Amino acid sequence: MKNPISLTEQLAKHLMRPVDDATRARARLHLLDWLACVAGARPDPKQSTSLSALSDHSLIRASWLGNVLEMDDIHRTAILHPGPAIWPITMRKFWAKTFDAQLDAGIRGYEAMIAIGETFDASHYAHFHNTSTAGVFGAAATGANLLACNAHQTANALGFAGSVSGGLWQMRHEGSDAKQWHLLNILQTGENAARSAGAHFEAPKQILEGPQGLYAATCREPKPMTFPDQWRIHEVSFKPWAACRHAHPVIDCALELRAAGKLQPPFVVETYADAINFCDKSNPQTQVEAKFSLQHAVAVIADGRDATPADFTQDAISALAQLRAQVTVSEAPEITARYPAHFGARLNGLELIDCRGDPERPVGETEIIAKMHMLAHWGGLPAEEADRAVELALHGDDAGAIITLLDDWLK
Repeated sequence: MKNPISLTEQLAKHLMRPVDDATRARARLHLLDWLACVAGARPDPKQSTSLSALSDHSLIRASWLGNVLEMDDIHRTAILHPGPAIWPITMRKFWAKTFDAQLDAGIRGYEAMIAIGETFDASHYAHFHNTSTAGVFGAAATGANLLACNAHQTANALGFAGSVSGGLWQMRHEGSDAKQWHLLNILQTGENAARSAGAHFEAPKQILEGPQGLYAATCREPKPMTFPDQWRIHEVSFKPWAACRHAHPVIDCALELRAAGKLQPPFVVETYADAINFCDKSNPQTQVEAKFSLQHAVAVIADGRDATPADFTQDAISALAQLRAQVTVSEAPEITARYPAHFGARLNGLELIDCRGDPERPVGETEIIAKMHMLAHWGGLPAEEADRAVELALHGDDAGAIITLLDDWLK
């Protein structure tokens, strides 16, 4: 009896459908958002030392930097960051095609990464970094599309990538660089998987649902994979503030209260369980810990700041200690029940169900351009470079020009 069609085969077929102009326009915004994150991360000490030793290729270095500031785009129900996983492989210049074709490949990469990430359960997310475990699938799908692979070959690319999928959250507890290193692994694994599939090597097709597949190894109750008509990139949220997304709901509440003249201590934060698991840090010691601190997030806004990268530096950590000490944090079960479809919080009685940047409370081209300028300035680039990035991402038709831009930024 013939085996039933596998999930990777179904997904590969789903990826073959055409891309519309509105979705390409959306993709250009996400490309610009990623470039902004790279620009802002240029002062990172790894950029001038370790990354230069690692590679002289700007896309390799950009794949690392795109996540450093914690401002990369995010899909809520998959709980992952597609931008820094997908755009570096999309822009590989030796796969030069029309710019629309490269945008389409990126859109399909977002789709594959999110479609698989949405099937992971809470047990998976408790131990595994979804951006990493699902990201290799997205990069493989992107590469396969750039190589003009058919559905069978694309399923093979997904199978190869899935056979080495991984990425453990232990990195959160040790102040390591593993989160960014995962992005390098995504880029290299996705490229190798696509090239192998394009060369007609065969991969396991039931790498997700098979008896010794990814679900059996990492999930208790994997969710069904769905195949909607609309491309999932439209569901992806943008991040306005330089902190972990789990801290954004309370930042949003604090800004609303501050605007109304009602942000006064003591500060009582109620939010969902994962926000507390990841971001309950009353005494952060490093910039990374500050970005993962609900207490620091509230203190930043209470101090009149705007949650830009400058507000999570060592100087800011020291300056805001007294305000952080006035923040208490607890779980609100009803907010947890709405998560991850809705990232919400309550601060001093004010509750917001969704965040600024989510599809329900969208930001548009004006806000993403402003983010590009803000992060370019933080990264030490002149305004002309932000304008250059805006023009290339939103109106250009040459991926090679984007590579040149990154070469100039990261040399």
